[in-house]
Amino acid sequence: MQRIKCRVAELREYVDTIWHVALTPLQEVNFKPGQYLLVVMSDSDKRPFSIANSPTRDGVLELQIGATPENAYAGQVLARMREQGEIEVELAAGKAFLRDSSPRPLILMAGGTGFSYARSILESLIANGSKRPVFLYWGVRQAHWLYEQAEMERWAASYEPLTFIPVVQEPEADWAGRTGLVHKAIMDDFVSLHDYDIYVAGRFEMAGAAREEFKLLGAEPERIFGDAYEFI
Repeated sequence: MQRIKCRVAELREYVDTIWHVALTPLQEVNFKPGQYLLVVMSDSDKRPFSIANSPTRDGVLELQIGATPENAYAGQVLARMREQGEIEVELAAGKAFLRDSSPRPLILMAGGTGFSYARSILESLIANGSKRPVFLYWGVRQAHWLYEQAEMERWAASYEPLTFIPVVQEPEADWAGRTGLVHKAIMDDFVSLHDYDIYVAGRFEMAGAAREEFKLLGAEPERIFGDAYEFI
């Protein structure tokens, strides 16, 4: 993998506890949609974060980082970026990248900031003019964490192959959309998953449950992609 230095071009809070980071790499970088980078805190401490943009956008690496006050793992990364204005990263890592030679329709399932993984894949499909149908399901605990909902609705309106379905686990009274667990929403919407490529990002427990239950609807295990599956 490449180890490169990046300038911190932007660091702002999307919503409470979720941060948008834009890095400017000081040399050319190569990665595939859906891969991740490692923030180098030290030679023995490298912390993974999904790349949120497509490689079709040169000169930028975008991250979407969830950092609650008790999450020192992410908070320390943001603090170093804020204090030093630069960071070292290694890339690219991950085997769950977009299989762009496949003709199959896609289901992108994201939980929380796992959305950044799905966003990279989706942005690449759009940039390359793909005609493959793509269904993006984004699950969050509460609706205010749908920090790019408006942008995804705009993408769905302008990109015909895209269907965007946000799912809220603990909805408030004014939420009019889908509710419950995001993988259950997918199972409610499809009679069979046999013909789909499925890309999954989020908590390990969610990814594991989704894989097992998707197989009940005919999903082919080798066509379910997610970096979590390297560890569970």
